[in-house]
Amino acid sequence: AAAVAPPADDAAQVLQPGDLVRLRIWREPDLSGDFLVGTDGVVVFPLIGPRQVMDRSPDALKVELVEAYAEYLRNPSIEVLPLRRVNIYGAVQQAGLYPVDPTMTLYDALALAGGPTTNGDPDKVELVRDGERVKAKLARDTRIAELPIRSGDQLFVPERSWFSRNTGLVATMISATVSLIIAFGR
Repeated sequence: AAAVAPPADDAAQVLQPGDLVRLRIWREPDLSGDFLVGTDGVVVFPLIGPRQVMDRSPDALKVELVEAYAEYLRNPSIEVLPLRRVNIYGAVQQAGLYPVDPTMTLYDALALAGGPTTNGDPDKVELVRDGERVKAKLARDTRIAELPIRSGDQLFVPERSWFSRNTGLVATMISATVSLIIAFGR
């Protein structure tokens, strides 16, 4: 079978090694689950076995899986959702590797790690790939599908600056200093 090229708007969602494929087959919980795309681009699905999925869009894979499962199931209703495995670390409650789906926002992804700590700055999240910072606008409400995130990438939440964490102390110190200047300046 010839490889199906994904449409331009779906190009960011093609499957790559390290991704997970969330397969949901209606009324078939034993066949449903999250399946890892291996380094060779192959996923082993229950009942139908290994399938080459690398560089395939979720829609193209869904069509193929409906045809394959139709040999065993009557009118299979299938949902295919790509998940990126992303390491979320820095100033978060529970750093670790988390599967994120394209419908989530950046803040939803941070919530998987328990959210930012009180010292974390969720407005300055950095995307790191292979040890290098990737330039991307990472706003809290940006959907994962709109970001250049791949499996194996890292989302780093930096700590807020000392001044922003201690505004009350800084304001008190400035106020006290001004008061002393006024008091002794007379």
